[in-house]
Amino acid sequence: MPNEGGNGIGDPLFVDQDPIFTRKELLHVGHVPGEDRIVGRDSEIESVAEETGAVVRGDPPNNVMIYGKTGTGKSLVSRHVASRAKNAAQSNGVSCDVLYVDCSEADTETRATRQIATRLKHQTNYGQNIPHRGVGTMEYYRHIWSILDLHLDAVLIILDEIDKLANPNILMQLSRAREAQKTECYIGIIGISNKIQYKDQLDERIDSSFGHRELFFHPYDAEQLQDIMRNRTDAFQPGVLGSGTIELCAALAAKKHGDARKAIDILKEAGELARRNGDSKITDGYITEAQNVAEINRVEELTSGGTVHAKLALYALSSLVLTNPQDRFSTREVYKRYEQMCELAGYDSVTENGLYKQLKEQAFLGVIESTKTGGGRSQGSFLLYRLVTNPEHIVKAVRRDSGLKVLPSITNLKDLGNVQKELSI
Repeated sequence: MPNEGGNGIGDPLFVDQDPIFTRKELLHVGHVPGEDRIVGRDSEIESVAEETGAVVRGDPPNNVMIYGKTGTGKSLVSRHVASRAKNAAQSNGVSCDVLYVDCSEADTETRATRQIATRLKHQTNYGQNIPHRGVGTMEYYRHIWSILDLHLDAVLIILDEIDKLANPNILMQLSRAREAQKTECYIGIIGISNKIQYKDQLDERIDSSFGHRELFFHPYDAEQLQDIMRNRTDAFQPGVLGSGTIELCAALAAKKHGDARKAIDILKEAGELARRNGDSKITDGYITEAQNVAEINRVEELTSGGTVHAKLALYALSSLVLTNPQDRFSTREVYKRYEQMCELAGYDSVTENGLYKQLKEQAFLGVIESTKTGGGRSQGSFLLYRLVTNPEHIVKAVRRDSGLKVLPSITNLKDLGNVQKELSI
């Protein structure tokens, strides 16, 4: 609201100009940049376009499943390609729309279908009321089919973090809708997951009807990360970024993960730290401090959709690293410590094979790594696990879970005497 006095003086509680940022939205995770800001994903863009591009000609698109670690551009590329396909289709007289569903929030079939139905209503002239509660999943499907038949020739539905869905039945319902004569509209599904084992969890009927192609996105290298961040320097006021700031952020992110999201998060957090301290420049010290914050946030994000046992497995391995001179541990060693952590936190432990699956998932996400080794004739070969993430960051991230705050803090873990006392080792 404009100043009523008209003297141009704003509220003294708030500065008229942010001393650090000019376009902070460029550093937000959900921001979808223009094509000129997307770096190092030309082949991935072409692959997704190849699968979905049939809608441009009014033909049925293919379904596609995209796998890759956090921060490899899966969501960015999917939304970018889908948006371009929609515009190109409309230019050809094909009524096409795009829907994005974050399955970490819409994590049940009912929530996901409700979100799809309500967003379709908002994006079309559908006249019927769609209740937010009090109706079943099939009622939301009924609205979806009606809207599609009334208003659209084709729709691309992006299901991000699809592995968070409690019931993947929505894949079969959407992919078979036209075959089952529920709608004449063509439906293309883009599923996105960090978990490469997701397909193994699908019921055979669902996997068969989904009939998708799988794409894998690889981490960015340091040069690509530098380009990504250089394309966002206009998020900052002139002079805020030093001569080597971008290179340092890229090197820190590429060294461990090749995670563009983390690199941008480091840059944003460093800016926030500079502002809180009244500085007009982002120094190397702020970058280092921001990296620690970003790494804890990253671990928390990666483990947020996992089971409590995945978190306890990571915590167990971290506690071993912090209290032992070596950095590699066998499944048996991790399992023994994991059982103790379960007892301390009040959870029943899974089997050793169950723990192995949890560790395998964390290895794919890039939090740990495993190597197969030979133990000689008496022991045979076995796996050794090591952290590729600072154990202190993992401990802090895991203890953010309200149900795991009872686990020992970093200070106690570093004190071997306290650990032995608390865990009765």
